[in-house]
Amino acid sequence: MLEVDDVTKNFGGLVAVDDVDFEIGDGEIVGLIGPNGAGKTTLFNTITGILDPEPGASIEFDGRDLVELETHEIARHGVIRTFQIVRVFDEMTVLDNAAAGALFGSEESLSRAEAREHGREALEFIGLADKADLEAGSLPIAQKKQLELARALAADPKLVLLDEIASGLTPGEIEVLTETIRRIRDERGVSVFWIEHIMDAIMSVADRIIVLNSGRKIAENTPDAIRQDADVVEAYLGEEA
Repeated sequence: MLEVDDVTKNFGGLVAVDDVDFEIGDGEIVGLIGPNGAGKTTLFNTITGILDPEPGASIEFDGRDLVELETHEIARHGVIRTFQIVRVFDEMTVLDNAAAGALFGSEESLSRAEAREHGREALEFIGLADKADLEAGSLPIAQKKQLELARALAADPKLVLLDEIASGLTPGEIEVLTETIRRIRDERGVSVFWIEHIMDAIMSVADRIIVLNSGRKIAENTPDAIRQDADVVEAYLGEEA
């Protein structure tokens, strides 16, 4: 589904992403972990068109070259993301926030009524249908993160990129979130690429884990194998992981 080859991103003399390659298949949940500053969000930004990778990179999704496309064009090909810092439209209703995702990401032109229907369905799936008429700014942080996820799903993606969506949540909220991520894959057929620092959450859900350190991919394997990888333990997990 997603094929990333030779992706590098420099900021002046800093190499933030260094010759990274990997694939994500249809129906997979793939985790992306590594220390702060490892290049994880920068990699997301190159995939979704926020940043241009260095020349020579190849990013293909369902056979389409994404490198030359704008962010909204990439979204309309089925690649949608959330952000590490919650970005809801505070003064809009919860429903209109979700509908905005459908308007932005849908491959076809939607009326406002059709977008709201997509948004309502996504809120129902996530568990926020009863909050539809509230102002989004009134929601607590956990529900704002749910709303970001609903807004992404309203666009009917094929692949959703989640950037530290579990950060700041309680253990109970994380448990609900991880079950929702499983359902996104199992019930909606959407693949998931997920950056996370909460290891119990991502290790319990992901089929594979990719590890970045100083911009380079140092490992890619199943969660159990990653826990035992000496390079990963030294660079990131520590002996008690």
